[in-house]
Order: sequence, then structure tokens, then C-alpha cells
Amino acid sequence: MRLGFNGCFLPANIGDVTPELCQRIRTLGFSGIGSRFRNNDPRDTPESAALRVRDVLSDNGIKLYQALGLWQNLVAIDEGVRRDAVRTQQAAIRMAGWMGAWVSHTGPGSMSAEGPWWPHPDNWTAQARKQLIKSLKECAPAAQDAGVYFCLEGARTVTLESAEVMREILDQVDSPWVGADYDSANWIDLKTAFDTTKAINSDFDLLGGYIRSAHAKDVWVENRVDVHIHFTGAGKGLVDFKTLFARMEALSPDYPVIAEGNTTEELPQVSALFHATAQELGITILDA
Repeated sequence: MRLGFNGCFLPANIGDVTPELCQRIRTLGFSGIGSRFRNNDPRDTPESAALRVRDVLSDNGIKLYQALGLWQNLVAIDEGVRRDAVRTQQAAIRMAGWMGAWVSHTGPGSMSAEGPWWPHPDNWTAQARKQLIKSLKECAPAAQDAGVYFCLEGARTVTLESAEVMREILDQVDSPWVGADYDSANWIDLKTAFDTTKAINSDFDLLGGYIRSAHAKDVWVENRVDVHIHFTGAGKGLVDFKTLFARMEALSPDYPVIAEGNTTEELPQVSALFHATAQELGITILDA
């Protein structure tokens, strides 16, 4: 198994990727990262700048497990909006390839004008699924050309509302280059929060053949009459990380588990938890 993290102290600009940054990552017990580099628009970032990042990471023993996407609205009903989103996503996939990423990652987008992960009733329609399938099929050749897996993350608030829906859509896309970035926390609801072992196993039974990477964060349920499920750093909630690690390792020892939902200050504790969990399960953590 490979361990990485995203967010925290990682830079927003690819120009700030340095050997010193790589050393800090390795000292914390991680061999790779997922990063958005949100200051670098893939439509106008030169290949030379992306190749520099690839070389700095490679030369210092760090892998780019995920080039996190720009969360384009791939479900838009307006064809002009959808086609523009696809073009941007294709550029992001190409840039991910230049940087040597394992996965180009994104969500499906949302019909909400407030944000790409926010709920909207039109997110869960047959038309939204149809538009997403069309967008993914148009992105698949870019992923193949770049040699990068294009992986989708789901959440209850968007079109990919469950493992069942994601499986249905990926089956229809039918490309070896389009898969899933699994994040169990995003699909946890009030009923499954108290049996995440069952939820994780069910998700892997449905999606295992499509999963190429996983996010690892935790959830907890607030004691209120209305439902409040919160994300938090690993080890502070209800997610069964032993089952998550075992199922990921069974898919492939090369696949990364990427910590998120934690602060920079919490990274040492998250790393210690992940290494201890792997050791308990007899899983070897790959260093390079």
C-alpha cells in the first residue's frame, strides 16, 4: 500500500514545489500527495512548468498520486456549458500526465450555482446522469493519451450519490481509463455511520474493479434532532480504517490511500494511525 495526503501545507502553485517540500512530506511518513495546484489553470500552464514538477517530485522520492481537478460541471444541461467543462477537464488530464500523476481526479459538478459539491434537486435526475456519461466518454480518450486514470469522487449531494449510481454510470462509460476515487465518508448517512464496516464492504463489492485510489477521512454524527454528519481527520470518528486498508490492499498493493480532512498539525497522528493499522494487518507500506 502507498500512503499520501492532500491539502494541509501543500502549495497552490506548482512553482512552489521544491526538494525541501518533498523532504517534509517524506519525514511525515508519506510517499506521495494529491494536490490541486489551484493557481495553475491547466488551459494555459506550459508543459515545461508541469514537467519541472514531475522531475522535482521524482528526484526526491515523491509521487503525485492525484492531480485534483477543478470540479467542472460535467452534468450541465446547457450543452455550451457542458462542452466548456469537458474541454477544461481534458486540459487538466493532459496536465496531470505531464506532471506524472497516477490519477486525474474530479467530482461530477453540481447544478447548484453556489458550489460544485452543493445539493440541487436536478443533480439526481436521469438527465444529469445522461450528461455525466456523455462528458466522461469525451474525457476518456484524453486520459488514454495522457496515460493517466481519470477518476471520479462521489457524494450524497451530487449526481454520484451512491456506489450504486457510480457503478451504473461507470458501466455505461465502459472505459478502462475512467474509474473511481473512493471516499467512504462522502456516502455515509445516519444509518450507515454506525456500521461503516458494512458500508465499506458493500461499496467495494460494487466498485472494486473501478477503484484506483482512496481518500481517507473520518465522520462523526452530532447529537441533534436534525441530522448533522461532520467530516474530520482520520481516527476521530466512526470510519473503519482497518476494513478500508484491507480492501484497498486486496485490489492492489500499488494503490494509494490519501489522507484528507485533517490539518497540518494532525498529520503526524494520522500518519502514525495509518502505519500502525497497516502493520496490524500485515500490509507493507511501499516507500517509492
